[in-house]
Amino acid sequence: MIKTKEPAFVIQEHRATHLHYDFRLEMDGVLKSWAIPKEPSMDPKVKRLAIRVEDHKLGYENFEGVIPEGMYGAGPVKIWDKGSYELKARTGDKIIFNLNGKKLKGEFFLVKFKKAGPKSWLFFKTSKKID
Repeated sequence: MIKTKEPAFVIQEHRATHLHYDFRLEMDGVLKSWAIPKEPSMDPKVKRLAIRVEDHKLGYENFEGVIPEGMYGAGPVKIWDKGSYELKARTGDKIIFNLNGKKLKGEFFLVKFKKAGPKSWLFFKTSKKID
């Protein structure tokens, strides 16, 4: 069996109207994307709101620079963390994955937060130890 490369993830610090973090997972031939208003955490007790936004094209995981004034999302973008991930489970309202980044490592969840709206998810690390 030939092993293919693991899919990529990236978190881009985006200083647009408000500072937020764009979390992107390479999935289904695109970068599935969520905007996280506060810095992601390795603390399993900290759950971050993650708003589902439009998919981005593959290759955008390497973008750093300034989105010009007058364009959607105007402001500086820099890579906060990136690496590969291993998908553990995926349903319509939950995604479980292991991140292998420089800052974020281990098992994380994205879970739909239905009370907050149709595009609202929670992003958090599990307390489970990963070898």
